[in-house]
Amino acid sequence: MRRIALVVEYEGTRYQGFQVQKHAPTIQGELEKALQQLTGERRRVAGASRTDAGVHAQGQVASFLTASRYAPEVYERALTHYLPEDIAVRAAYEVRSSFDVRREALARQYCYLILNRPSASPLWRRFAHRVAGPLDTAAMDAASRLFVGERDFASFAGALEPGSRSTVRRIVRARVSRKGERVMFTIQANAFLPQQVRRMAGALVAVGAGKMDIAALRRMLGAPEKGVARPVLPACGLYLVRVIYRDFPPENRE
Repeated sequence: MRRIALVVEYEGTRYQGFQVQKHAPTIQGELEKALQQLTGERRRVAGASRTDAGVHAQGQVASFLTASRYAPEVYERALTHYLPEDIAVRAAYEVRSSFDVRREALARQYCYLILNRPSASPLWRRFAHRVAGPLDTAAMDAASRLFVGERDFASFAGALEPGSRSTVRRIVRARVSRKGERVMFTIQANAFLPQQVRRMAGALVAVGAGKMDIAALRRMLGAPEKGVARPVLPACGLYLVRVIYRDFPPENRE
């Protein structure tokens, strides 16, 4: 048996997240169907991050075992051929059979994209969350630095997965930047809680709009209370940018 690892890009709009669900389209389900069409095998495809419904990805990492002898570049081309047009394999590699795509990930990087302008945009409506009023991105950036470090993020957690208890996570990088009408909140951590990035982005928008001060955000972090951070911004603005490993894949090394 060989293990193949993929770097996958997708538009998450019409999918109920990465993980397979009954009677609903998912990224994992489409990858497994494409793999069966290519190889004739029914294999489980594991993902590094279980992105929620509607979340996009530029650098999701997935892997599977196979008895087929195709070269990695064949998987890259052929799986994309069998996949819907809103999912594509960017790269494929043969890795050791013991490679664990979730547990060996050192960090995951997400970006939340905000379109900051008064008028709606038909072009961006599936790919960014629009905020009509002005945003103070300097204040948002300063507030984002409060997230950095290892702390209890219970205030920013949605419903936890079964068996999950700890709400402590380690944020290694957070910043807010602007390019014209686009405001980007970029964050990197060892792992994230459900809805964590979207709740963080909601708090930063409140700061940028003058509806919350940095002191209030600091109090929220200092006295965590399950799920109090609001609003939860929509999934359309969230992107899994990359997953970082010690030695895989080459373009994901720090």
